[in-house]
Amino acid sequence: MTSASNFRNTLIKLNKPVLTQGSTGEAVKELQELLQHWQCYFGQIDGIFGPQTTAAVNCFEYWMFLAEDGIIDENTWYCLYKGAPVEMPVLKKNSRGELVEKIQERLLWSGFFQSAITSYFDIETENAIKHLQQCRGLVVDGIVGDRTWFELSKIREYGC
Repeated sequence: MTSASNFRNTLIKLNKPVLTQGSTGEAVKELQELLQHWQCYFGQIDGIFGPQTTAAVNCFEYWMFLAEDGIIDENTWYCLYKGAPVEMPVLKKNSRGELVEKIQERLLWSGFFQSAITSYFDIETENAIKHLQQCRGLVVDGIVGDRTWFELSKIREYGC
């Protein structure tokens, strides 16, 4: 069994509820504490999923490459506990789609990427990923796997 499977099995045992704006209670307090830990929530830990908690959830979802829907579902709970994206696809040269676009955006505003955002994993995207990997001490292969997803989710400012 892989570590991701072990991690998922542990969370399944926790039986976390789906939370949305308007939810209340101990699970919302836990959510707020986790969001605070990951520096997305700065409000009171009150167990009320209001607009400030929704904004924090959207912020966290953005950093974890999740749909920014303000809903705490199974995948969002996994990311909250791990502090990193979970079960992301491996992306490499010639990959296409929304996740490639999100990666290019993140790399662009952090200074690793200098080209147009195209949703296509081209040579410029591959070189930007290699630069990120080199700066973060990862294997420099230009492929976005688990460790590179983790590092992409931690980009909060410009450069290395």
